[in-house]
Amino acid sequence: MAGKSLLFGVCTLLLVALGLEVSADGLVNEDVKRTVDLGTHLAKITAEIVLSNQGPSAVQNFILAVEPDLAPRLAYIGASVRNTYESSRATKVGDFYKVQLSSSLAPGAQLKAKVEMAFSHVLKPFPSHITQAERQLVIFQGNHYFYSPYPTRSQTTRVRLASKTVESYTKLGNPSKTDEVIEYGPFRDVASFSEDTMKIHYENNTPFLTISSIVRTIEVSHWGNIAVEETIDLRHTGAVLKGPFSRYDYQRQSDSGISSVKSFKTILPASAQDVYYRDEIGNISTSHLQVLDDSVEVEVRPRFPLFGGWKTHYMIGYNLPSYEYLYTLGDQYALKMRLVDHVYDDQVIDHMTVRIILPEGAKNIHIDTPYKIDRMPNQLHYTYLDTFGRPVLVATKSNLVEQHIQDLVVHYNFNKILMLQEPLLVVGAFYILFFTVIIYVRLDFAITKDPAAEVRMKVASITEQVLTLVNKRLGLYRHMDEVVNRYKQSRDTGALNSGRKTLEAEHRTLTNDISTLQARLKAEGSDLAEKVAEVQKLDGQVKDLVFRSCQEAERLVAGKVKKEAYIENEKSLTSKRQELISRIDSLLDTL
Repeated sequence: MAGKSLLFGVCTLLLVALGLEVSADGLVNEDVKRTVDLGTHLAKITAEIVLSNQGPSAVQNFILAVEPDLAPRLAYIGASVRNTYESSRATKVGDFYKVQLSSSLAPGAQLKAKVEMAFSHVLKPFPSHITQAERQLVIFQGNHYFYSPYPTRSQTTRVRLASKTVESYTKLGNPSKTDEVIEYGPFRDVASFSEDTMKIHYENNTPFLTISSIVRTIEVSHWGNIAVEETIDLRHTGAVLKGPFSRYDYQRQSDSGISSVKSFKTILPASAQDVYYRDEIGNISTSHLQVLDDSVEVEVRPRFPLFGGWKTHYMIGYNLPSYEYLYTLGDQYALKMRLVDHVYDDQVIDHMTVRIILPEGAKNIHIDTPYKIDRMPNQLHYTYLDTFGRPVLVATKSNLVEQHIQDLVVHYNFNKILMLQEPLLVVGAFYILFFTVIIYVRLDFAITKDPAAEVRMKVASITEQVLTLVNKRLGLYRHMDEVVNRYKQSRDTGALNSGRKTLEAEHRTLTNDISTLQARLKAEGSDLAEKVAEVQKLDGQVKDLVFRSCQEAERLVAGKVKKEAYIENEKSLTSKRQELISRIDSLLDTL
């Protein structure tokens, strides 16, 4: 206890010292209109300040302070000067924030400033555990006064709640309550660093969603695409569900589980394509996607409703055309994208990791951010056709809200000749593959020769030639049939005799060639030689039948046989020929 008292005393002395220093500037808050928005799970405090310089000299900046109880939960602070309509970054100096003015504030002059603050995890569920049928109550504990290092002449505070149901609230200065609004003040002549606890216990059933961690991966390709993927761990940080969950009551009663979250909307860039939403199980088909003029809305509906204490894990990804975000001048490139995107309304991110994967060969990399982030050591990422890896920029930040949805710019140099690397690697890989196949097919890598294998190869080659010649010889018979059919129509004996002589000559040549191959098979000791001999024998019978058909046609044309008898004889000859050819085909199949 003694240590805590000593620490408190030291902090008090520091505050007093800084208060004296800033008071020496002569700045006074003439009028402060403060709004505390508690309509969501965030506490958003907005203050419109009329600041006057009562000192003897001009000032270039003014100081903002955050009350000590809420300071650890501060997610965002910003200020804008009404006269210039310019937003100014509040730079942290110790436990305070300094806002630089675009032009000095002269003695006796005034300016109007607007200060915005957002706090996360300051609304505490009370009770901390509720059943499915109960409504959620929360407690907010803040300050009745505008916490400032400068004295305040007049101040009012308006508190906006999420509902009309208020269990209790502090009543400093006899405040007025109307529906969801509580108004305090006006308070006159408030000293600097004044504190008085404001405590409000009220009903708030808005979604208490918190992203406990998000990993945002941006992969840049100079071939026209930017791939974005976000891996999100989401939890419900409201009052923890007490007792069992009844799906029946949840679907039957509209107010059952009123503080639970069924779905929420994620807003993607308007050019987002190929959107996917999945978890470890696979694609979550309950989601819906709507393409608008200026954005793409994804209704993210988890597999189960989220009650207090429940959590889920999912991934959402999409592709973007690089020409909308990647700018180039020669070998200089600039990537301008959001550091964090819109996941849901009034989002809170406890911890974020951003990984930006640049093309292989990028160098001289530096990054411009709209606010301070923590840079981690660069990494390397390997994917298809990479050789020495793609540089990966890694950055982290904690406690983010919607105001952090701002652009970052990554500058780097890239030699365009490196874009030929991947096509050349593909061409080279195919060249090596084909060259290897050619070598493998054409060269014999056997240490010793296999005589039996060589004989089998020779026999296979000879057999292939026999099959070709036999089929060619059978084709001669089909050609002779056509000659006979034309003879029966034209009665041209000369054409018939010429066709017959041609058949004889070509048949003799093919038969002799087949006999030669038969002899080679026999010399190799193959039993296929006997089957070839059988084919030769059957072919001789087929030839005789063909010539008999030719003679019958001559008798028909000469009138030596009647047509009916000719048709009967021709049918018998054709049947016998087909039977012989079938036997030849069977023998050929065994070769």
